[in-house]
This record gives sequence, structure tokens and C-alpha cells, in this order.
Amino acid sequence: MSYDRYVAICRPLQYPILMRGEICYLLSVAAWCWSSVQALTCSLYVLPLPYCKSNVIKHYMCDYPALVQLSCSDNSAFNKVTYFGDFLVFLIPISVILASYIAIFLQVLRAHTSGSGHKALGTCLSHLCVVGIFYGSAILMYMTPASSYTPEKSMVIIAFCTMVPAITNPFIYSLRNRDVLAALRKLRAKCAVL
Repeated sequence: MSYDRYVAICRPLQYPILMRGEICYLLSVAAWCWSSVQALTCSLYVLPLPYCKSNVIKHYMCDYPALVQLSCSDNSAFNKVTYFGDFLVFLIPISVILASYIAIFLQVLRAHTSGSGHKALGTCLSHLCVVGIFYGSAILMYMTPASSYTPEKSMVIIAFCTMVPAITNPFIYSLRNRDVLAALRKLRAKCAVL
């Protein structure tokens, strides 16, 4: 989305070329492959681990940090490898997102019409809110040291990471709709009269 917005705002005349179907397809396939390699690496390591502790996972879902905690083997090498892999999985998308939005912000600063600049920043702000919530909680979950892992903290972060962006998406994106804003103004006016 950030690359799409970058092209739409900074290179609008080249949009049909830079965002043609093949490019979108390649971006999607690259994201899926990159994530799949990381998930497969973690799965292949976790499957043969010996488990001598409880077989009950105190979690909403079966995530690899919870399984590694149950293992009775030395997992320090795995923790280092997954930390590096998670760093790359987060670093590349966040770098692209930040580079896109910095370029958009600089383009808006160079533009002389404030109306179009506010509109461009308004379309980007909603996406940045959702991205910040998602990546912030995901980084808290996967980039903290394994020694500080607790099931309770993990469940709160996973709930935040999975539910909050899904719950806030309709609000964030629908508040840009004029009809929704008009209905909210009417509701606020009715509440003020009561």
C-alpha cells in the first residue's frame, strides 16, 4: 500500500506503468515467499524438538515462541537465528514503508497547493496508523529476548496485534467517507440536544 501511494502521489503520470498487474503480482509473490521461508524455517526447527515440560500451551494460538519455551533442549542458537530472521522480516517492509512515506511527505512539502497536500497526507495517515499498530505489536512479540518471554505478556500482545488493527480498520478508513462523517455529526448534534 505504501508503494502504491508513493506512486500515486509522487509519480501520478507513471502510475499505470509502475503499478501494472505484473508488478503487483510480483510484489505479492515476493511478500508471500519471504514470509513463508521464515515460517518454514521456524516450523522445521520446532517440529523435532523434545518436549519434557507440560504439553499445554498457554496461548491463543500455537506460535513458535510458546513451543520453544516448552522444549527441554538448548535453544540459544535457534533464538539467535530467529531473532536475525525476524529482524529481516520486519526491517525490509518497514524500510520500504518509511521510505515511501518520507518521499510522499517531501513531495507534499514541495507542492504549493495546501489542499492537495492535506488530502495526500490524510490518505496516508490512516494507513500509517494501522501499520504502526500492527508492526509495533509484532515487534514487541517477536523481537524481545526469549528470556523475557511470558505466556501472559505474549497473549496480550498477540491479541493486540491481531484484533486491534482489524477492529480499527473500519473506523480509520470509514471516517474518510463523507456520509459516515455526516452521520456522526448528526449523532453528535442529537446527543448535545439531549
